[in-house]
Amino acid sequence: MPQPLLVAAAAITNEQGQVLIARRPASVEQGGLWEFPGGKLAPYETGLQALKREIHEELGIEVVHARPLIRVRHHYPEKSVLLDVWKVLKFTGEPWGREGQPIRWVAMSDLPSYSFPAANKPIMTAIQLPDEYAITGEFESHEQALYQLNTLLEQGAKLIQLRAPWLDAEDYRQLAQRFLPACRQAGARLVLNAAPELLQQVDADGIHLTAERLAAQDYRPVSSDKWLSAACHDQASLRHAEKIQADLVTLSPLLPTPTHPDAIPLGWNGFRTMIENCTIPVYALGGMSAKDKDRVFGLGGQGVAGISQFWSSHSS
Repeated sequence: MPQPLLVAAAAITNEQGQVLIARRPASVEQGGLWEFPGGKLAPYETGLQALKREIHEELGIEVVHARPLIRVRHHYPEKSVLLDVWKVLKFTGEPWGREGQPIRWVAMSDLPSYSFPAANKPIMTAIQLPDEYAITGEFESHEQALYQLNTLLEQGAKLIQLRAPWLDAEDYRQLAQRFLPACRQAGARLVLNAAPELLQQVDADGIHLTAERLAAQDYRPVSSDKWLSAACHDQASLRHAEKIQADLVTLSPLLPTPTHPDAIPLGWNGFRTMIENCTIPVYALGGMSAKDKDRVFGLGGQGVAGISQFWSSHSS
């Protein structure tokens, strides 16, 4: 297979939480579609060097601070591309279309209303996801769980998975119904670690599939307006998550973890190798903490996920 075309792309956000998109000229390939601005790497350029050059040439702004967001490999009938996508955290100047291209600040929730090249679709997901994925741990009562949830929300958690495998289905449903208003009020997304059918009773933001549920699915079990998360532990499960069009996955265990002492950790190199060709945002799970985020970003991960670093320290 020929080497892919290397392209640096920017996910630029403003203080209002909007993201900048640009429209491709009608005269070029896939003309008229919207895209995240950027361009091809010149010989011997790094992704960040190309990003800074292209963004200045296209938008007239200087990138001050950016971090890796996601690397997307996509195969079109006529070529393959590798998008090295960076999240621009700080820039100077006011962006404008220096090449005559229309540009627009749009709300994250409005991104699906715009037509993008197929290779840009994972970027649309990654830019909407936070860099921490909090998973609930043990609790003795619904009241204790709600107390710990509210503490999490006060500390800024924006993506929470309700995991409670020891509860029966009805008890879990009732707790999920109580979690939902608190998450909505805080602007956080609630993902249920349960059978997809539960979304018919609890209008949460998505479903997380355990490894067993993922393996049993032959197609995407939730609608496109809900998040589909999945637990992956190897290359085969990552490929299967892509096949059923999951929006995000956890990959574990990256490091040794007390909750799964017998599991063989992937290690940093194993994590990098597994996600190299993955087209879904990947959260590193297992022995992670906030201080690991920069390393995860550098390897192409979306961020860190976990139980103990978010939940245990918030017990009442």
